[in-house]
Amino acid sequence: MATTANPNKALWEKGDFTRIAGSMRESGEALVRELGVSEGLKVLDLGSGDGTTALPAAQLGADVLGVDIASNLVAAGNARAQSAGLTNLRFQEGDATDLSELEDDSFDLVISIFGAMFAPRPFDVAKELVRVTRPGGRIVMGNWLPNDPTLVNQILKISASYSPPPPEGFVSPMTWGVEDQVIERFTAAGVPEENISFERDSYMFNFDGTPSEFVAEFRTYYGPTMNAFEAAAADGREADLQAELETLFNAQNESPNGDSTSIPATFLRVTVAV
Repeated sequence: MATTANPNKALWEKGDFTRIAGSMRESGEALVRELGVSEGLKVLDLGSGDGTTALPAAQLGADVLGVDIASNLVAAGNARAQSAGLTNLRFQEGDATDLSELEDDSFDLVISIFGAMFAPRPFDVAKELVRVTRPGGRIVMGNWLPNDPTLVNQILKISASYSPPPPEGFVSPMTWGVEDQVIERFTAAGVPEENISFERDSYMFNFDGTPSEFVAEFRTYYGPTMNAFEAAAADGREADLQAELETLFNAQNESPNGDSTSIPATFLRVTVAV
């Protein structure tokens, strides 16, 4: 498939998300520990990137497959697994809307932390998540929240205000942060509503540099922000976008040391008992 045929693939292959993922490692490890991952558990990490949650799950002894739409992130994940000596972790390319290369009822635990929420056709995503999870297994999603004042929603909101409008029929990824919509998608995939639960949780972005330097990482390596800067440049509004993001990052930085950055971001944790 040509990259141009899949805008979602093009978005996540743009830049280098591993540069952003580096700031999310500690929260990824903490989340995986909370999920009770243990030896021999079969885990699918969907929208895995280069393994922020897949790698710690494998380190706890699970048999982990990371699936991501971006070939550069799959390659980076396999390189991380190899350098960590993890033979129970591998990454392959795949699309959350169509996991036809994976068999039904294959996994005890399916994780998708800020991954599958960005795929188009959310009902197809929910159906595939349920299909590949074995009966008695669990699905855990981490989804950013719409209208949330914390970092990631604000980055995406600011970026969108400088970008051209999305194509007709586009469903915002942020709808995965709306409980009613999540329930609708999973019940359509055959899960009883009482098997779906929600809690608010927080991810910490830790960056060894100033908030302004962290903005530069997003500008240079994060697909949605890169696209926003390209659109802003065409309108002569690059400096405005830069200023808005710097104001946001500086205002939300909780690090007592001005040379480093620690910014929390709230998300919706969805747990589905299959």
